[in-house]
Amino acid sequence: MFDSIFHLLADEPQAYLILFAVAAGDAVFPALPSESAVIVGGLLSVVGDLSIGWVIVAAAAGAFVGDSTSYAIGRFFGRPVQRRFFDGRRGRAALEWARGQLARRGGTLILVARFVPGGRTATTFSAGLTRFPLRIFFPYALLAAIGWATYAAVLGYVGGRTFEDRPWLALLIALGIAFGIAFASEGARRIRERA
Repeated sequence: MFDSIFHLLADEPQAYLILFAVAAGDAVFPALPSESAVIVGGLLSVVGDLSIGWVIVAAAAGAFVGDSTSYAIGRFFGRPVQRRFFDGRRGRAALEWARGQLARRGGTLILVARFVPGGRTATTFSAGLTRFPLRIFFPYALLAAIGWATYAAVLGYVGGRTFEDRPWLALLIALGIAFGIAFASEGARRIRERA
């Protein structure tokens, strides 16, 4: 069974389609392990038959499509969410705060949020909900997607090169780093919420 899963993830073209789908889905449903998938894709560029360039292209395209989808959901279907969760005085104040932050630091927030699991969904959805200008959103979302995909794929690739004779050790370390980054980001978010 493990061998068949490895071949599903390591063989072209379905591996690129899986990377695209996981990266796109993670922007809307943050429970999907997109960083881990791209890191594994980078690793499989060394120990498998994947191309590092196509791993980056598939992951970046998926991330951009996912971020754009989250933005569109916020923009066109966000009003029921706004009425349900942001209807009171505090909710409207929170929404105005988000609108102000996006107006002052929109591009930076979109770039940084792409690297924060869960943060990308909140930021892109809020950008759509607050009607952040598309002419600013799209270029920053594209740049963020390319940077994120390159970082994750190269991390897996370098790990694969370093542990070329022991690919399973590289896979475990890559997954450990990805989960460590996710846990550190979540821990930092919780500390900020308490402060």
